[in-house]
Amino acid sequence: MTHEFKKVIEGFRTNKQKGVSSVLATVVALDGSSYRRPGVRMLICENGTLIGAVSGGCVEKEVLFQAASVFQTRAPKMMTYDGRFRLGCEGILFILLEPFNVKESTLQTLQYAFEDRIDFTIHSQYKKEYGVFEGLGSYISINDLNLPIQANFKFSSKMERFKQNMKPVYKLVIIGGEHDAVKLSYLAIGLGWEVIVATIPEEDKVKADFQGIHELWNAAPNALPINQIDAQTAVVLMTHSYVKDLKYLKVLKDTNPMYFGLLGPTKRREKLFGEYMELYPEDDFEFFDMIHGPAGLNIGAEAPEEIAVAILSEILAVIRNQQPMMLRDKKQGIHN
Repeated sequence: MTHEFKKVIEGFRTNKQKGVSSVLATVVALDGSSYRRPGVRMLICENGTLIGAVSGGCVEKEVLFQAASVFQTRAPKMMTYDGRFRLGCEGILFILLEPFNVKESTLQTLQYAFEDRIDFTIHSQYKKEYGVFEGLGSYISINDLNLPIQANFKFSSKMERFKQNMKPVYKLVIIGGEHDAVKLSYLAIGLGWEVIVATIPEEDKVKADFQGIHELWNAAPNALPINQIDAQTAVVLMTHSYVKDLKYLKVLKDTNPMYFGLLGPTKRREKLFGEYMELYPEDDFEFFDMIHGPAGLNIGAEAPEEIAVAILSEILAVIRNQQPMMLRDKKQGIHN
């Protein structure tokens, strides 16, 4: 959810420049089931614009209505939304509404955390009932700093507390610059991920060829900045070149991404691994076990866009430790 919070911060910056006030809505608790779980946030702008969402779209109008008093009084409040009768979701949402007015120093600290991929935590003090209460509000913990979201915030031991650890935004490194890499990058950007595309200089690719990506690594395989591949990074090797794949495998063998996918059929993968072992017999080949090849879930994908969906679906299944299945066949709740 860090990518959603980044959008909230960007929205606040824009509002501040325009002189538009902001209110932050945070789902802090849930009784029953709902479309989204606690920790989702939405920025309400005084001009009526909404950034983000706390549901599938059914709760937002009520949040906007309830936020009107927060804009007027600048006092945080709790609202509840009972979806059992309105939506059939069988859940009661408890939503904290608070003036969003962080200091410039806080914005800078958050920016450093985003860029340096540093974990932080958001704490929200709340009460599971409707109304205005002293002590409502949120603060952000980064390293040893506690940074309040609103002015005049007070720590309170009497309030219930929702704590959310925020990991760095998911990052996807796509190695290869063909048409299917463009499609994969586009869909991953839509998920809010930071996308990096790696090509070699001879391909004459530029960042603009992959609209919206975070960065282009235009370098030979042995010059890749692999130190940027961390535990929140997925890697997909899709060069369509057997020779290039061998070179990239040699460079990537000591990385530890959250997912490593290899494009191409099983027969190609086995041939690639076999030739690698002949070329580098001194290497430890255990890293082969972490490679998902062919990359993607078996959904009958044919077109590049469909293959991209299959790959991204597998990445999510792997990093969230899920066994893919049709939800209608799931015996427990969706989020269990």
